[in-house]
Amino acid sequence: MVAGTAAAAVHHHSRGAAKNAPTASGKPVLLSQQPGSELDKQARLLNADDIATSLRHHQPPLVLIGSAPLSTRKGEIALFVQLQSAALCGSAGCSTDVYLHRGDDWIKVLDSISGAVSILPQSHGGMYDIIVDGDDRWVWRGGSYQDTVSAPPIGNLRGEIKRFQAENGVKDDGGH
Repeated sequence: MVAGTAAAAVHHHSRGAAKNAPTASGKPVLLSQQPGSELDKQARLLNADDIATSLRHHQPPLVLIGSAPLSTRKGEIALFVQLQSAALCGSAGCSTDVYLHRGDDWIKVLDSISGAVSILPQSHGGMYDIIVDGDDRWVWRGGSYQDTVSAPPIGNLRGEIKRFQAENGVKDDGGH
C-alpha cells in the first residue's frame, strides 16, 4: 500500500476534556499500540511530519491506532491515528486523525478530533456517522464529514477582519 497525501475532506475540531466512555449507541473505536503492523507503518508514514516535530522536541510520540469500516462499501477501512506527546497534545488532550483507504491511497477524511470516537449504524452518503466525545455527531455530506453542532457566532468577526485588512493594506484573497 502507498500512503496517499490527499486531504480533500479535512476538518479541525476540538472540544473540552474528553469523556472516558464512547456513546453506548455506537461501536467504539479502540486505539492501541500495534508496533510493526501494516497499519502502524501506514500511520507513521501518514503522520511523519508530526512525528518529526515531536522528535525535534526530544519527545518520541506514542502512536495509537485503530481501524473500523467507516464506509458502507465493503472493504473500505478507516485508519484512526492518535499521536501522544507533550509537543503534540493540548489542553483538550490528544487529537485523532481519520484516514479512509481508497485504492492505493489513504485519504484524510477527518482531522484533529478530540475525545472518544464511536461509529454509528446510521449513514449518510455511503459513510457511517461518527460520534465524538459522547455527543458530537459528524455526518458525511457533500464529500466530507460535517459537524452537526453549530458553533455560536463570534461577534462581528467577519467585519473586524475586513476592518483590519483595510487598515493594514491586506488584500482579501477570499480564504485561498
